[in-house]
Amino acid sequence: MSMFGFGARAPPSSAEKIAAAEAEIEMVSNMFNQLVDTCTRKCIPPTYREADLNKGESVCLDRCVAKFFEVNVKVSEKMQGEAAQRGGAAGGGAFGA
Repeated sequence: MSMFGFGARAPPSSAEKIAAAEAEIEMVSNMFNQLVDTCTRKCIPPTYREADLNKGESVCLDRCVAKFFEVNVKVSEKMQGEAAQRGGAAGGGAFGA
């Protein structure tokens, strides 16, 4: 605990670190599965004519993946900004500033 009684937290335990790592792996796995499902549905027809992707399918997949990650980054930045604003408003001035 800090000298003024706020602001300091105990370092995370080993179990907390493992839980955080597991949650991160789950989140990344879910994002990957969503990416695969979305881009496959959009770019690859359900009836296959060839063993390999044709040029149009390949370009579509490249663009779909790029857009997916671009949107993911923008959403993450927006959510982090909103969380920081809420944290800043809740934290307030510690010394009545």
